[in-house]
Amino acid sequence: MTIFIRSLLLLLAVSLPAVHAADSGWLRDAQNSHAEVRLRSAPHNNTQQVLLDIRLQSGWKTYWRTPGEGGVAPTIRWQQSTLQSRWYWPTPARFDVSGLTTQGYHGDVSLPLAISNLQGNRLAGTLTLSTCSNVCILTDYAFSLDLTQPAQRAFATDYARAMGQVPVSSGLTDKLQAHYVANEVQIRAERQAGWQQPELFFDNPAGAMMGKPIINVDGTVLEARVPVSDEWGDNAPELVGEIVSLVIADGGIAQQSETILGQHALLSSDSTHFLVIALMALLGGLILNLMPCVLPVLAIKLSGLVQQQSQSRAQTRKQFLASSAGIIASFLLLALLMTGLRLSGQALGWGIQFQSPGFLIFMVLVTFLFSASLFDLLHLRLPSSLNTRLATHGNNGLLGHFTQGAFATLLATPCSAPFLGTALAYALTAPLPQLWLLFFFLGVGMSLPWLAVAALPGVARCLPRPGRWMVHLRSVLALMMLMACFWLLSLLMGHWGRNAVMLTAAGLMLLLVGWLIKCGALHKAIALFFTVTLAAAWLLITRVPSERDALNWQPLSEEAIAAAQANHQRVFIDVTADWCITCKVNKSRVLSDAEVRDALSAEDIVLLRGDWTHADPLIGQFLQRRGSVAVPFNQIYGPALPQGHILSPLLSRDAVISTLKNAKEE
Repeated sequence: MTIFIRSLLLLLAVSLPAVHAADSGWLRDAQNSHAEVRLRSAPHNNTQQVLLDIRLQSGWKTYWRTPGEGGVAPTIRWQQSTLQSRWYWPTPARFDVSGLTTQGYHGDVSLPLAISNLQGNRLAGTLTLSTCSNVCILTDYAFSLDLTQPAQRAFATDYARAMGQVPVSSGLTDKLQAHYVANEVQIRAERQAGWQQPELFFDNPAGAMMGKPIINVDGTVLEARVPVSDEWGDNAPELVGEIVSLVIADGGIAQQSETILGQHALLSSDSTHFLVIALMALLGGLILNLMPCVLPVLAIKLSGLVQQQSQSRAQTRKQFLASSAGIIASFLLLALLMTGLRLSGQALGWGIQFQSPGFLIFMVLVTFLFSASLFDLLHLRLPSSLNTRLATHGNNGLLGHFTQGAFATLLATPCSAPFLGTALAYALTAPLPQLWLLFFFLGVGMSLPWLAVAALPGVARCLPRPGRWMVHLRSVLALMMLMACFWLLSLLMGHWGRNAVMLTAAGLMLLLVGWLIKCGALHKAIALFFTVTLAAAWLLITRVPSERDALNWQPLSEEAIAAAQANHQRVFIDVTADWCITCKVNKSRVLSDAEVRDALSAEDIVLLRGDWTHADPLIGQFLQRRGSVAVPFNQIYGPALPQGHILSPLLSRDAVISTLKNAKEE
């Protein structure tokens, strides 16, 4: 028996090299439990093919041949000094963290190599691999392959599959140009088939560092601006005449290209482009005053105008200037918030503060207090000797008017409007100084009506003479503000649940009822009756399903879009949020229209919906890839619209139906 066991062990020892063949097996390191690597090899003609397999845990990444603004590319120190190796790099992905952009891989990736001038039958060396998540780990893996052993059966297939992920030298672009102008590489690429979601990856020229490109697609033309600096972040060296190496990827195809940098500007002046965007920001801010979600803001404005009847022109001018300053200061505060989010690597978006339950609770309390103030139940005073009263009769404090402007901005942010989305999308991807300037222009645009009254104070005296009608008007405005309070409270259902929100609403109503009864005024009793009626109607509406004839909405994803396009189907995309009143207007006015619903119910249409009520990085990335940072967002794909057509934030029945028809295959 002992002889039999020894013989079996000897047989296993002899056969082990054949089992592993030219394969290192999976290599691990005790100091890095987040990655494992394997090297395999087989001869091919006069070279030795090698496949480097890398497995990474979720949330970890490694780097491409040019890591970008941080990181280290994988390298191998070969024991045989005369050996020559050629690496082939699959198309990478881009990672943006804390304001830095890097290029690399996550998950599983296989890197093919071709080895020449190899002597002997053993391939040995040390792989150095950098893996990063919140921290970075540099790990060495020593390996040795016995090339006398046969290759695994799956090696040829795996190697061919890995080579299939390597960018080709042609077939994607029909024409490619690149020029260098003042610390910026400008790229123009034409593709007859059009562009869907192009991405660009760069090798850094000698002494230079290329940043994240800003890409704009117009039909068959792709234009990109790439910031360039030296390796210390200062001005880049002169690059005209240098060769730039880049990979362009789109729709599952990637092309490796090299082109010489010219010296003349390919694209329109960046300053001209910025002025156009700044004008859009002004118009977007102005139109924001007309959006449905700014109804409570209009209430505050009307209340303010009524109260200015007995005041001098100078007082009126100062008060409206203070309100304008509050609006602009609030937009600059939003710019500070966006700057912090960008530097922390988090998703950016317009109105994202409404995803926070803490912010919603604060806004519910503020709107409830404003409503009580307009009912003359409460005079709000600052905790200081100024005793500034906010939004009440006789308020002459400039700080109160400043606060009104700030409050108006907070209530306006759930809305997207024409021109606003374009300006915001540019601002949130532009350099930080431009981001701040564009948010300043947005604030100026929204404050233009206030500035107009400040310039012409006599406008405030165009209203009828003060009288009893002002008391009734204040009650109406109080009701409007109360409805805004209940709307904000309804947004907490996703955080608290329906029952908790309904109990809170009932508590606020009882508090207000008791207050009004204590006052005893007849007109306020009437206001109470209408308040209770509207509140009851709101509670009933929340119990009714939002769509009478439910459409077959499916979860939004890039994979779902690609699958529908592969099946020659049309796609209607709706990205919405409960806190977006413009989304609700689109839904009730357009998407609930019988003709639109019939068009969306066609057999060849796939309906995809993304809900941004709560923070969702995937939806944020989806919007940013399409140059948007706000909801509502609607887009239509189809055989005749392979690149997709983005609809206006304010939908129209004719636009939806006609675009769906245009997207259909002829």
